[in-house]
Amino acid sequence: MPVILALILILLFSPATLIAAEKPITIEVTGEAFGSDLEAPREVYERAKSDGQRSAIEQVVGTFILSHTVVSNGQLAEDLVHARVRGRVEKMEVLSQGRDKDDPQHYQVKLRVTVLPVFGDKTEGITIRAALSRSKLLEGDAVQLQYQLSSDSHVYIFVIGSDNSVTQLLPNAELPENMAKTNRVYHFPPDGSDIRLTAQLLPESRLTGAEERIKIIATKKEEPLLNGGFKEGFKVYDGKSTGLVSDLLRRLSQLEPADWGETTLTYRISPKR
Repeated sequence: MPVILALILILLFSPATLIAAEKPITIEVTGEAFGSDLEAPREVYERAKSDGQRSAIEQVVGTFILSHTVVSNGQLAEDLVHARVRGRVEKMEVLSQGRDKDDPQHYQVKLRVTVLPVFGDKTEGITIRAALSRSKLLEGDAVQLQYQLSSDSHVYIFVIGSDNSVTQLLPNAELPENMAKTNRVYHFPPDGSDIRLTAQLLPESRLTGAEERIKIIATKKEEPLLNGGFKEGFKVYDGKSTGLVSDLLRRLSQLEPADWGETTLTYRISPKR
């Protein structure tokens, strides 16, 4: 029997406009470095300062991600823009510096660092070209996704339901392999697969029709966060939970901007007359 996955199509509420400029955050951190007899203390202290600045940026970006309000997993289509936030050091003050009394080669510098969260440029990541076999569907129509990537990547595909649940289409129990080669055109479901994607409306949308969004994420390295739990069928995340999108925000914010990319497709389904 073919696997049938109904795409529940809805009109998603548009999120509030993102704040264009973020406020700088000031924190105190300790930077560390280990020296040797071949280095001047000044050089080791400079490395300790660099370590402290990196720590400050990581903490500020993490704080920014955690402070962003995530209502539900249904925000997946929009919220990954926050994963591109990076930190820029605006000001740094050395509060104290010295060596560990038990290890003279262990240098420590206490810093007060002001970091400005900055949104990264989406164009510097993996480019995903994607389209659906048709953008206007009638209930019951089959649909196929086509995509192409600018570099070898692992591909993760999601559909967002009307109850804000998120179903991970790829990888899945029948198609665990999700590696895509540069500039090759791929289809989901693949040609010859038993998987079928069909469009279906909820009862409250049967008269008016609705819209749906599909999210595609590509990463250069395989992400364990998105590879587990596919013993049977497709992975479904509860619409009331925030676990998926929160974990993705934190994980993707740790990757280099050039090492991942994402795109969203929107299409409409109408009721049969």
